[in-house]
Parts: sequence; C-alpha cells; structure tokens
Amino acid sequence: MDDSTARENQLSPFSRKLVELIERDARELALAYLREVKKNPNMATYQSFPEKEVYDRTYAVYSQLGRWISYKLDSEEMKNHWIALGQKRRQEGFTLPEIFLSLCLERKQVWHKIQSEGLLDNALDLYQALELYDRLVTFFDRALYYAIIGYYHQV
Repeated sequence: MDDSTARENQLSPFSRKLVELIERDARELALAYLREVKKNPNMATYQSFPEKEVYDRTYAVYSQLGRWISYKLDSEEMKNHWIALGQKRRQEGFTLPEIFLSLCLERKQVWHKIQSEGLLDNALDLYQALELYDRLVTFFDRALYYAIIGYYHQV
C-alpha cells in the first residue's frame, strides 16, 4: 500500500462526505460559480471567454480539489499544474486579480455548499470540520501561490 492509499484510507467521515459532495455536485458548484462570474464587474476577462470553457475549467478545479482532499493528488503534480495554469492565464490576458478572485469565488461556492448541506450542523464534527477547512484553504492557497509563480515566470 503506497502512502497516498494509506492516507486515503484514514480519511475522516467528514472528509469522505465532502469528497462525495464535490463529486456529486461538481456540476452545480461550477454553475453557481458561473453565475457569480457573470454578475461580478471585476471578472471581465472571464466574462469574455466562452461559458462552456469557463465551466470546464471550474469543473476541473473542483475535480482536483476532491483529489487533494482524498490524498489522490500529490504536491508536485499540483505545483506543476498550477504553474502551467498561471502561465496560460497570463498568455490569455487574464489579470492577476482576476485569477485570485476566481479562486476565491470557487472556494466560496464549496463553503456555501458545505453549509447548505448541513455538514457543519453537528458540534461533534467540529474537529473534523476544522481539519477539512484546513485542507480546503491549503488547496486554494497553494493553487494561487503556484499560479502566481507561473504568471510571473512565463516561459
């Protein structure tokens, strides 16, 4: 059994619920994100892209988040992906504040979904919720960090 499989087997019930929620509702999360992008005046470049492409990109972020939470995505793979993404977004004409805001809006959708599904209703789950919140924040913080590196070190 490799290290990622061992960690995956140790997922808390709360983490498993979130992974299941993301897998089950990734489409809904991506559509909610799209609605936010459309009404946000600070997302002009995203608004100029075909909706299907923005949707597909967002869906991929949620897929990667599920893999991160379940320990199926290693740090090196994540680093390489987000550095390349930062480079690509710069080539496409996105501003760094738009990239930052995009990740914030994606994270916001996940957090709203967690709340609306009642995953935080049980006080006994507080420790597990904090553990999961840490994984969620770490994912988006690392994604942003590596996207910024890629953005500024365009090849």
